Amino acid sequence: MLLLGASTHQAASAQAWQCRAPKFLPRPALELPEPGQVRRTAVDGYILALSWSREYCRGRERDPAMRYQCSGDIGDFGFVLHGLWPEAKGPAYPQYCRSVGMLSRKVVADNICLSPSPQLIQHQWAKHGTCMTKTPEAYFGAARLLFGAIEFPDMDRLSRQVERGTPLTAAELANAFADLNDGLPPNSVKVKTNAKGWLQEIRICLGKDMKPRRCAGYVRGVPDKAVVKVWRGLQPSITRVPG
Repeated sequence: MLLLGASTHQAASAQAWQCRAPKFLPRPALELPEPGQVRRTAVDGYILALSWSREYCRGRERDPAMRYQCSGDIGDFGFVLHGLWPEAKGPAYPQYCRSVGMLSRKVVADNICLSPSPQLIQHQWAKHGTCMTKTPEAYFGAARLLFGAIEFPDMDRLSRQVERGTPLTAAELANAFADLNDGLPPNSVKVKTNAKGWLQEIRICLGKDMKPRRCAGYVRGVPDKAVVKVWRGLQPSITRVPG
């Protein structure tokens, strides 16, 4: 099920080398769907959503709720896994397909360097994973394999492009991912920004076989010509996520 044909070294070192799970992690709160949120539509594909942590953490560096992702205590994150989401043939994707309990501390610890928030891990399993696999171990195992197969571009260099007088467009950022990953065409990559044009997320569209496919029109993202800004964080500089 390896997505992009990355080498073993690439798959093993995408992020975890500089992240250390703490000895004690709190269990997340139980998450139950609200009335009307349960939707058991047929799965037609998937989205691998990669959050640009530097932008997400802007202003949250001292927020206790975000301490694992944003404080720097367990790692200095670039891209992290927002989630692996099942898709339908239209925008009404399946969600909350069955009720589940709280994840164990072991499951949280095993995935905290992938998605550095216990509650996010619980949320992804309850909302999305329940529509894909029988166990959280299988769901997060698939997500970890897909994430680990990606080679990430040099975000420091791309972030400085606009400072050199050449705006970075969404199409160029999608091409940067495609150039580094065999079998990943640019039209399988959607770029999401906030209202001010700062990069928030990269979304990779996958078919039922977990191979990249052209993103459907309903997959959210900015137009190809949109200018994208990349927040480097409070550090003097950043490097690409090793891979």
